Amino acid sequence: MTHEELESAVPLYAAGTLEQTKRQALDAHLLSGCASCHQALKAYQSGAASLQPELGQTDPPPEPKARPITAQSPRTAHEDNLKKRPVRSSLEPGDWVNHLFPPISPARSLSLPWAIALVTILTVGLIGYLTWNFEAQRAEDTSKIQQLESSLQEQSTTLASVQSESEKQAKALAELRSEVQERTSEAAEAKNQLARRDAQLKEARLQLNQKNLSRAGRTPQDELASLLRRPDILAFSLAGSDLAKRASAFLLYDPLTHKIWFYAVNLPESPSGKTYQLWASHGKPVSIGTFHMDRGDTAHLLVKKVANFTGAKTFSVSLEPAGGRPQPTGPAYLLSRS
Repeated sequence: MTHEELESAVPLYAAGTLEQTKRQALDAHLLSGCASCHQALKAYQSGAASLQPELGQTDPPPEPKARPITAQSPRTAHEDNLKKRPVRSSLEPGDWVNHLFPPISPARSLSLPWAIALVTILTVGLIGYLTWNFEAQRAEDTSKIQQLESSLQEQSTTLASVQSESEKQAKALAELRSEVQERTSEAAEAKNQLARRDAQLKEARLQLNQKNLSRAGRTPQDELASLLRRPDILAFSLAGSDLAKRASAFLLYDPLTHKIWFYAVNLPESPSGKTYQLWASHGKPVSIGTFHMDRGDTAHLLVKKVANFTGAKTFSVSLEPAGGRPQPTGPAYLLSRS
């Protein structure tokens, strides 16, 4: 049989009126897995199930006539019933298909829209709840973000105020520092002026004392003795070299008058055309003055005014040609002690 013939036999198959040979052929076709025939069979079975209540009740079959009851044993009665029971196959036509593909009952088909509606309502409700929860969470997050932004703005304002105040204090501190520096410079200048005035006053007093001493007939030796008693006098000693081992000298510097008092003893007589010259070393020797030792002299006092003396470190006396030289050329007779 062709597929069209088998498909046209589905209604009779569903009603149970299809002859046995065609039914067997359609059974084999359904077992082969034909989807269209399975769908058609379900549709006819559903239609038959929906029409069954409308068919009404049929009259019950007439009751069988009474038969004389004969005494039979239970075993005999059971065997008779088995003989009278008609022989039928395990499944009526279409029953195995109903067993594999149960037809949809009208009650279930009628409840499907309600189930769909209920599922739709639940889905809509769930979507609404999720939407509401999302909106609530978003509103809460938005509120938190706004609070954080407000707090950040307040902190930024406070920071700007603190920075402005710090800049003002830094500016005031810089002005105060500049003013302190100006006051310090003014104080240093005033101190220098005061020191100069004090030095001038001391020098004036010393000059006045010298004038008074000269009027009283005091000698330079007396002045030298008075200088030795002053605590602010700078003193240096010189010893004789191998050329004049018995010679010695000392040098005094008066910071008030800027005068040097040099007193030498036991130097040899100055040869003809020669003179002694006193040197102060400022990195290189600088001449302070010259003096002459005559026959029979054992000591000599040299007094000179020197403007720049504080840098001198060592002193020496050499024998130079008459009139002196800008740099030492002769032998040294006196050297400062280290």
